Amino acid sequence: MKVVYEAAHLIDAHLVRHALEAAGIPVFMKGEALLGGLGELPFGPVQVCVPEAAWPEAREVVDALSLGEPPPSAADSVESDPIGAMPPPGWLPA
Repeated sequence: MKVVYEAAHLIDAHLVRHALEAAGIPVFMKGEALLGGLGELPFGPVQVCVPEAAWPEAREVVDALSLGEPPPSAADSVESDPIGAMPPPGWLPA
């Protein structure tokens, strides 16, 4: 098995896992079970692993996901809405 992606968060790891499985690539996640026992304590990345023969194809699938791009900031949304009528994305009333 070869690591194709190291996820900082469990959600990212599962997004990659499901994309790889949809492409027909078998996946093993290393470190996933440890997160439940430690709760929110930082343990380290969850490693998404695939068989070595499938690694090149798996790398293409992971690269196509563009998980490294940050979400747009609140400042970007204000520029697109100069009047300020729309709250920033993710805003919830208190």
